[in-house]
Amino acid sequence: MDRRQFLTTSVGTLAGIPGLATTRLSPAQESGERPARPANVRVLNPLGRVPLSFIIDDSTCLVNLAHFAIPQFHEVFPDRYLQDWRSLPREIPDSFVRTFLEWCHESGIKGKYSIVPYPACVGWIDRDLPGWSRRELDNSLALVRNLALPDWDIHPEMVSHTWVIDTKTGRPYPERTEHFMENWRWTDGKSVDELADYLAYALRILRNVGLPCEGITTPGGFGNRVLPQLSQATFEACRDVFQTEIPHYFRHLFTDDRSVAPRVEYASGLDTDDPQCVVSIIGCTGDWFGGWDGLTLGSVDRFITPTLDGGRLPEVIDRGEPAVLVCHWPGIYYNGELLGFRIFQEVVRRLHTRYDHLLWMKLSEIARYWAAKELTSIQPAANTLQLDAPFATPRFTLEFEGHATSDPIFQTATTMLRLRRVNDRKLLRDGSWCEEQGRVIMAIDLPRGKSSLKGLTLG
Repeated sequence: MDRRQFLTTSVGTLAGIPGLATTRLSPAQESGERPARPANVRVLNPLGRVPLSFIIDDSTCLVNLAHFAIPQFHEVFPDRYLQDWRSLPREIPDSFVRTFLEWCHESGIKGKYSIVPYPACVGWIDRDLPGWSRRELDNSLALVRNLALPDWDIHPEMVSHTWVIDTKTGRPYPERTEHFMENWRWTDGKSVDELADYLAYALRILRNVGLPCEGITTPGGFGNRVLPQLSQATFEACRDVFQTEIPHYFRHLFTDDRSVAPRVEYASGLDTDDPQCVVSIIGCTGDWFGGWDGLTLGSVDRFITPTLDGGRLPEVIDRGEPAVLVCHWPGIYYNGELLGFRIFQEVVRRLHTRYDHLLWMKLSEIARYWAAKELTSIQPAANTLQLDAPFATPRFTLEFEGHATSDPIFQTATTMLRLRRVNDRKLLRDGSWCEEQGRVIMAIDLPRGKSSLKGLTLG
């Protein structure tokens, strides 16, 4: 069990601890406003497909976080973290980063890639990394900007992923206890403002090196006992540093029967010029690739079995929820043996052998779609559905009982588009529609604001 899984699954057993969330780690904070919807209209997944995404934790430039973090964890927990960290490579080379990102791009993979700003206090990615030249650091950052950004969201995984940093001095606090480690208890009792200050500090470092961010990833148990404050602080920090329209965060993963659908939280101002929300993205797998320390051999079959009908991913995909896989970068590299990478490649091969309705998406794309999915007002009128969207999204797909009279028309404030009919929902693209057993399915590039679908007969 890795750090994130331990802290996710253990909260239910710690409910007696003061300040701990009183629910069994339900990640849903206050949902906020929701528009009224007719019962016979339903917003589907984008293009009627099942989103996939790949979350990479503990990644950064050059530094193998496992090598440098294990002795710091051990300092606080001397009976744990007994791995021979000196035998682990100190670097995950850019040659592997390039190989990995190029293969993912060719395979259509999208997801989230962490860049820890001050990895294990080795050095600052916007200043220097002792042990590497400035040119090596600059080349590593350029590789991320050029190859990762098109397909991957970049997140800070807080500042160091080990010791807590004093944001006034840029130095770690001197106390060496779990209360001054990002992975453990520092966030206990922290306010929205205190958390937002810390998140914004991390985000500004990434901004300094030209890496835009729309969300954050929490290291280990960061924020577990202040979930409402974490959600709101994510919104405040991302809005402050990057003016992000729809901030999102990755804090939770579930491998049991709980829903892993994204949670749209603290929605407000939906009928104003400044609609607001924050989205919690939930992982659906453990790290079964190679572990956070690059020492635990993973298993393809835990994701999807050779028969293609067993394992965690078919459970999630078959119920139509986004399947967000989770890994740690040292386990993908696996000490230069690339065993985690090979496991991932086989997982992808099996998935696309079994399914033909999957859609790889970045976390920010999933967050945007779910915000539009839950917060767009849909009202029926004469042969029309009137839409009012606080957030735009491509591939907005809805279904209703009834029929379409010839080709329906999608009208916005500035354009009018006659939708193209297709014979199967698997052929849906923006600007198309189909009929299935008395139901009409439409996919549109939804703009922010008011629009309408005309030429409909609603059941």
